[in-house]
Amino acid sequence: MEVYVDPLLTPVREAAVAGKFYPGSRTALERTVKELIGPGPTGKALGVMVPHAGYMYSGRVAGAVFGAVELPRTFIIIGPNHTGLGPAASIMTEGVWRLPGGDAVIDSTLAQAIQSQSRELVADERAHSFEHSIEVQLPFLQYLVGEVKFVPISLMLANSDSCRDIGKAIGSAIKTATDQVLVVASSDMTHYESQAVAQEKDHLAIDRLLALDPAGLLQTVLENHISMCGVAPATTMLFACRELGAKEARLIRYETSGDVTGDFNQVVGYAGVVVS
Repeated sequence: MEVYVDPLLTPVREAAVAGKFYPGSRTALERTVKELIGPGPTGKALGVMVPHAGYMYSGRVAGAVFGAVELPRTFIIIGPNHTGLGPAASIMTEGVWRLPGGDAVIDSTLAQAIQSQSRELVADERAHSFEHSIEVQLPFLQYLVGEVKFVPISLMLANSDSCRDIGKAIGSAIKTATDQVLVVASSDMTHYESQAVAQEKDHLAIDRLLALDPAGLLQTVLENHISMCGVAPATTMLFACRELGAKEARLIRYETSGDVTGDFNQVVGYAGVVVS
């Protein structure tokens, strides 16, 4: 069902990377996503970490994760800020994102609840205007569940206290929400190192993810110079899931761009993790 939006009253964010990171038409997009989705879900989850490169590179990992869990209709999607626009921690609290697969509506009630409990988050649209890391997750969710509500959070910060603040705010807001909510962290792993180096470094970070250790994840990435662009979103997701009583995490799939292109000299790593 299409959502009616009054453009005079509701901010509309047009797709920034349709036709670039993923197909620009609804038919082609749905066909592509269908091919990337993994086997049927095996259980519920509190949070996931998925990559955000072009679908030809990281789509299989993202599809494997989204196919592995029972999805609700409401999501909090936390991504890194690649553009440098806006505040260090930006949340959109109202509006619609217009994509080839239809409109995705921001859950204003949930967004405002999160912001009210965080000292870090600033309501701001600039960080989201051209950022791809959140946008590329939405077509998967729209294909799998149809009409989607979500809260977009964009982060440039990389310190444990700030991630804890936002994660606890997310967890607290979810506890009082009327609907089930999934926390999605958007992150690629090592950038432009050899396959062997990327795999070694990435699994240091993955080990901390699987241990549900947000502070340890951030420290490991910094100490080992791991170019994991979404370490703050992943750390924040872990803090949120711990607030919600997370018991375990599992690695669903790990690949690199070299597995697609055959060039193993400079690869980007992609990991898919489910937290429950």
